[in-house]
Amino acid sequence: MGKFHFLFSFMLFALVVSGVYGTEGNTNSTMDDSRNGKIGVIVDTSSRIGKEEILAMQMAVEDFNSFRNKSFSLVIRDYKNDPNLAALAANDLIYMQRVQVLIGPQTWEATSVVAEVGDEKQIPVLALVNEIPKYANKRFKFLVEASPSQLNQMRAIAGIVSSWDWHLVNVIYEDKDLSTTGIFPHLVHALRDVGAEVSEFVGLSQFDSDLFSKELERLRRGSSRIFVVHMSFKSAMRLFEMAKEMGMMGKDYVWIATDSFTNLAYSLNFSSNTLLQGVVGVKSFFPENNPSFHEFYNRFSQRFRLEHSDEDNHEPGIFAIRAYDAARTVAMAMSEMQEKGNHLMEKIELTDFQGLSGKIQFKDRQLASSDTFQIINVMGRSYRELGFWSNKLGFSRELRENSSSSSSMKDLVEVLWPGGSSTTPRGWVVPTDATPLRIGVPTSSMFKEYVHVEEDPMGNNLSFNGLAIDLFKATLDNLNFSLPYQFFVSMDHMMIWWSKSTRRTSMQP
Repeated sequence: MGKFHFLFSFMLFALVVSGVYGTEGNTNSTMDDSRNGKIGVIVDTSSRIGKEEILAMQMAVEDFNSFRNKSFSLVIRDYKNDPNLAALAANDLIYMQRVQVLIGPQTWEATSVVAEVGDEKQIPVLALVNEIPKYANKRFKFLVEASPSQLNQMRAIAGIVSSWDWHLVNVIYEDKDLSTTGIFPHLVHALRDVGAEVSEFVGLSQFDSDLFSKELERLRRGSSRIFVVHMSFKSAMRLFEMAKEMGMMGKDYVWIATDSFTNLAYSLNFSSNTLLQGVVGVKSFFPENNPSFHEFYNRFSQRFRLEHSDEDNHEPGIFAIRAYDAARTVAMAMSEMQEKGNHLMEKIELTDFQGLSGKIQFKDRQLASSDTFQIINVMGRSYRELGFWSNKLGFSRELRENSSSSSSMKDLVEVLWPGGSSTTPRGWVVPTDATPLRIGVPTSSMFKEYVHVEEDPMGNNLSFNGLAIDLFKATLDNLNFSLPYQFFVSMDHMMIWWSKSTRRTSMQP
């Protein structure tokens, strides 16, 4: 055990000295100065989310310092999307930098190990992860969920499925941890409420490329053409690229993405948008029509453009908005704090203000769940906002008090589906290896106008005509799926077909 502590201390010292983790905000006063305070931040600095969060938190602290005459500072550490480095960063920030609170990281795998460190030292940890397992709130007493739960988006997805009378969906998700799979009971329940169900849950690992292609090929041979994608932006893009290569991003397919992907849709470049044409998504909502947001938007865009000229888009998204509110929450609590540790936690729990993302108020260390989402559709060079979905209104084009609403997405703007079609996909096909429906047709009938079977002069093919045949075909045309069938005129005819079919099947590898 002694060797482990020595090795850990040595690694920590080496990382700090080498500057691997990042930089500390400037401060000219000692920790004894009541105006001072350090906020530890753990992010993946190379990711789009990390870049937005860092700038937004810097702006929040600068704004607060200017307004309250404080000298709070950020101490930023890069965990490089590695939970082990996140744990090292948390220990460094607490033991070496003496921070009073931690913010981040962006994944539950990393957040969980940081929360353990925070609990051990009684340091509050504000998590910016969308979904946190239910057990976490009871297990980690110093964990604060600074990002509202997005579980209600499962009802929005069910509403989309119901709008077009689809009844069977496949769910493709990134197989990472309980925070991902924890939403599925909510999705299953929401779908059942609208008469739909999940055909398959398909978990994919970001490290297994072969599994991506194998599972997509298997799904392509199946019956459902409705796919709900709940994956990180990077993994989802990889999935869509493979689906495109396999012809699954075209006509008759439906792709519905959750906010894990769509919250970064604004950062897509032109080539990515071309790949994603027709994808429908549920996106986190935040109010954009107030003066505070406009002022923040302008300042953020200017600074982001200067600091990250390699990025195609310089607008702030939901991650920047939530990070700004989280940093402001911490700064307000630290300003009012008279003692360290548990007292700071109590101050955070008493937070109550109107942030850029909405009302910031905690109950049991959790923000209220989001109940409003944007519905978007990727098309052209970007995406367009079709409207909104909310618990209260259902689907609506606007969120005004007297705006009209509907339980159906059909009442929003027309959707462009994959393949560039405005015709709604049926959502279901007969599997490629399915056996056709076999229908017996009488060869002798008193009324040829009702049903009539004719053989060609060579005796090789039969034609089936008459009112009964026409009615049958017309009925199939009105189904929301394709149903293969084959007519037979006698038992001998059917047995000949069955023998050929069995022989073909036995010859397949």
